[in-house]
Amino acid sequence: MSMHTPSQDDAVAQTLARVRVALAELSPTVLELEDESHRHEGHGGHRPGQLTHLRVRIVAEAFRDQGRLARHRLVNGLLAGEIARGLHALAIEARAPGE
Repeated sequence: MSMHTPSQDDAVAQTLARVRVALAELSPTVLELEDESHRHEGHGGHRPGQLTHLRVRIVAEAFRDQGRLARHRLVNGLLAGEIARGLHALAIEARAPGE
């Protein structure tokens, strides 16, 4: 794993904060964000010091009675700005409470 400089750590922290704000619209009861960028060094989309690969685990009532594709579209839509900024890959685990 590469070492980050403080400015790189700040860039990742700022991206994670923006993701949290965007997903807060769903009023999640669980929201876990895991930066997986370091696992993709040397592969497409990886940019050192930036959050390029993110795993999202989210539980929200908004997902009730929605299929997997609809859930993923909802999350992708809320994160469209981050995707445009360079978020290359998004792994989504979206559930309704009790699932």
